[in-house]
Amino acid sequence: MASQDWFDKDFYKVLGVDKSVSAADLKKTYRKLARQYHPDSNPGDAKAEATFKEISEAYSVLNDPEQREEYDQIRAMGSGARFSAPGTGGGGGFDDVFSRFGQQRGGGQPQPGFEDIFSMFDQQGGGFGSGRFGQTTGGFRGFGGPQRGSDVTARTTIDFVTAAKGETITLQGEDNVPFKVRIPAGVSDGQKIRLRGRGRKSPDGGENGDIVVTVAVRPHPVFSRDGQNLRVTVPVTFTEAALGATIEVPTLGGDPVRLRVAPGTPSGRVLRVKGRGIESTKGAGDLLAEVQVAVPAHLDDAAREALERFQALQPKENPRADLMAKAR
Repeated sequence: MASQDWFDKDFYKVLGVDKSVSAADLKKTYRKLARQYHPDSNPGDAKAEATFKEISEAYSVLNDPEQREEYDQIRAMGSGARFSAPGTGGGGGFDDVFSRFGQQRGGGQPQPGFEDIFSMFDQQGGGFGSGRFGQTTGGFRGFGGPQRGSDVTARTTIDFVTAAKGETITLQGEDNVPFKVRIPAGVSDGQKIRLRGRGRKSPDGGENGDIVVTVAVRPHPVFSRDGQNLRVTVPVTFTEAALGATIEVPTLGGDPVRLRVAPGTPSGRVLRVKGRGIESTKGAGDLLAEVQVAVPAHLDDAAREALERFQALQPKENPRADLMAKAR
């Protein structure tokens, strides 16, 4: 999604949060909405699926501090920026806009602040003798040789599986002409893909600019990435952890694998499955399955009596003794 499209999208409203929302509250809200509208929870519901994509796109931008700052600046410029002469008493002048970028207005020729504003719309500030607004020619700024065409930036949000496996997708260009982008296997959230020579043409015979696509990856309800590795939390019963068991663990887009849980396995122990992580040109990572002992919430009388007998037979040791000693 090109950043200028952010003018029309209120990501805070999509997630139902205030602009001042903290990162922790933002994450909590997103997880709640993701569970509510996830396609797996609403099979065949196209409206729920569309809502899930909207909240995922909103979260991918607001959860990234750099993207969130850029989004806030663009929305502020689109809704509240006004250009007026100093002393007219209106809503602020040029200084109000430049202050967003830490720049000050200069004298008779453009200062670096112009570059910051124009770059947000995927253009470069034009000097004297420029062509259409924001595009340079070989005149004032093109001195010294042909001017390279400017880059075009775009953003896209893809599913976790697409990022892991790779896929060719179609995006809409600034001129409403679609173009294809090959998403390589193993692309990570925030990674940039450069399409060389696919940007704007040079105004005076130089080389074309590039298209730079920033990829945002939607979170997966089960798996998370740790570099080239995949992580998954696997619940086991108390008896499976205490006595040992062979359990099934899901893999990303493949058949489950069977893992041996050794007797006496505690919560937090990580079981490794070689080669079942993210595959890319760097090789294949591993699947890291973290064991989480699930404690039963409800016991019938027979189970309770059995546990009480077990408790009576346990060694009289305090598992927190070492913790208390170190805390002193």
